[in-house]
Amino acid sequence: MTSVTVWNEYRHEKENDTVGEIYPKGIHTVIAGALESEGFETRTATLDEPEHGLTESVLNDTDVLTWWGHAAHEEVEDKIVNRVYQRVLDGMGLIVLHSGHYSKIFRQLMGTTCSLKWREAAEKERLWVIEPSHPIADEIDEYIEVPEAEMYGERFDIPAPDTLVFNSWFEGGEVFRSGCCYHRGNGRVFYFRPGHETYPIYHDEAIQQVLANAASWVAPSDGPTPDFGNTEPVEDIEMTDDRSVH
Repeated sequence: MTSVTVWNEYRHEKENDTVGEIYPKGIHTVIAGALESEGFETRTATLDEPEHGLTESVLNDTDVLTWWGHAAHEEVEDKIVNRVYQRVLDGMGLIVLHSGHYSKIFRQLMGTTCSLKWREAAEKERLWVIEPSHPIADEIDEYIEVPEAEMYGERFDIPAPDTLVFNSWFEGGEVFRSGCCYHRGNGRVFYFRPGHETYPIYHDEAIQQVLANAASWVAPSDGPTPDFGNTEPVEDIEMTDDRSVH
């Protein structure tokens, strides 16, 4: 069974009454519950736990990590970021959600600022599926309509995705790359835009379906283990005095 750790800053829910009403036990519990109902083994971790809940033992037992952060990116300790980064390179999947685009871990993996335009005006968003054959789009209609959303707009300063699954249009006219797939080392990364904390987006069944699909897609595969460094030849090599193997 795929093991998912759902990480959340868990600050807005305790400080903002609107957010607390929508997610009384935290965004992380809603996401974890949705994934658990789809057959994943889930645990949660939050910023204010020791080591942000991401100890070596937790990460070593995690196949997929989801990340929601917003107001306290800089409070995440660099040693924990580096720990997560290495686990992704080793094969752990990572799903970065909404304002997690500006998290330390996503910026480190992307190598760019990950900056963008934004506007909070409770406007309609349509997430258009532009790669319907991709596993992350499985069981999703031609588009997902979010009645009220925070706008994110281009330019989004990220590397070109390996695959772009969703592209958003907003009522105010902007567009945005909202479902971006990457490979980093042996790991897979998926950035998914919706999820502003003052709207009940993670209660939406279509959004929950995307998260479940994404968790399956980024989970480690059973492919061969790469062989790095100096190595013996696969075939016999005939050696001469002036020839050597490098």
